[in-house]
Amino acid sequence: MTTARDLMITAMDVAPDPPAAGELSLALAGAELIDLLAAEAIRLDGDRIVPGHRPAIADRLLDQAAESLAREAPYETVADWLWRRGLGLAPAYLSALETDGQLTRRRRGLLPFRTGRTALVDSPDRRLAGDRWASKEPVLVALATAVGIRDGETDEAPDTAAPDTEAPDTEAPDTADDAVETVLVAVNEALLELEAVRQRRSIEQDAFDNVWRGY
Repeated sequence: MTTARDLMITAMDVAPDPPAAGELSLALAGAELIDLLAAEAIRLDGDRIVPGHRPAIADRLLDQAAESLAREAPYETVADWLWRRGLGLAPAYLSALETDGQLTRRRRGLLPFRTGRTALVDSPDRRLAGDRWASKEPVLVALATAVGIRDGETDEAPDTAAPDTEAPDTEAPDTADDAVETVLVAVNEALLELEAVRQRRSIEQDAFDNVWRGY
């Protein structure tokens, strides 16, 4: 299990309306960086991602993330990584969960070929993600809150003390760590930028529609 998988499971399990794929993809890319920091596969030099040793990583998508790191100077910035790696990342994690048997499709009506939305199955991975969420683990809560995932138990800002639980594959980092904070800040800034782009496009489309109608 990784922070990104825990975030994906939490988005499906906790949020009444899961976040949009764009927002979730950016947060998942940030989660991958945080796990790579914990595994000492990278370090940050300011806002640039400097690769370290190449650890053996069991999770396919996190291993893919490590493989895709820019390994020559000037290294990639955290912001550039979020936009590049985040492209289509939420569907990729959804597909990985389905491939691993973590999802099922709810049947609609009596016809076996009519299926509805995917749903999580009861599994150890789901329970581990649920335990991490219930314990208010700071990194998971910070990433989830950034994309609008919260419930009655997690409305408060995440504690910056050391987390109570750890993800099985990597040590869950403390959000008080400067590098982790840099990633979390970059995720929030990218989300704001994405929203600004959407608003600008909406305004431009409204203006075009008004011209088309002759207003």
